[in-house]
Formats: sequence, C-alpha cells, structure tokens
Amino acid sequence: MVLSIMVLGFSAISINLSSGNDTLELKSAARDMVSALRFARGQALVSHQQTTVEIDLTSNSYTVTGRDKNYQIPEDIDISVVTGQDEVAGEGVAKIRFFPDGSSIGGRITLEKGKIGWQIDINWLTGASELNAT
Repeated sequence: MVLSIMVLGFSAISINLSSGNDTLELKSAARDMVSALRFARGQALVSHQQTTVEIDLTSNSYTVTGRDKNYQIPEDIDISVVTGQDEVAGEGVAKIRFFPDGSSIGGRITLEKGKIGWQIDINWLTGASELNAT
C-alpha cells in the first residue's frame, strides 16, 4: 500500500516537472526574441539605418539585419506574427522593422506551446517590445 502511494506521488511529481520544463522553454524562447527585437531597435538608433527582425514561420527561426546568426526556436513552439502587409516577405516570412528614430512598423508576436503562451507587443511609436503571458 505504502509503495503504491509512493509510486503515484513520484509520477505526479514527474508530470509537474515536465510541464515546468515546457513553460521554462517557452518563456526562454520568448525572452530571447524580445532581446533580439530590442537589439534591432538599438541598432537602428545607433546606425541611423532601418533594421529588421525577419521571422521564418516555416522553420521556426529568426534573423536580425546585420547579423549572420540564424536563431532557432524549438519546433514544438507555435509562432504567429501580426505585422503590416508590406512586411510579409514570401510564404511564412514576416518582418518587424525598426526605423532610425526608434519607432517601428509595430506588431505582435505570439509564442504558444499547448495551453501556455507568451505575447510580444511591439509599439509602433516607440519601438518598445513588451512581453506578456497570454
């Protein structure tokens, strides 16, 4: 009897730990993307040139203008982007553009994994990126 109670307890703990890892992975991916957006805004301000973050929804990756690195988001995380129609470049590719004065095209990026989600709002006037749980 005691042994079966212990087995049930350990299985409940392992289920909670695995869902916690999912939450941590999703939040980490969202924070990384916010960091890339803030970097792009800073680059636009410093270089006095437009800078973009290009998000490829088919490969779950994104790049920042002027950087050779391709940033990967885990495949089990769903990404959706709301941006201006002119910022959609081909099938499944969207851009968030930042201007030399710090403003941006604006938009919203949502990252979801199961029932958990994070939303990144990019203010068009200030270019500021804000991360919120959905």
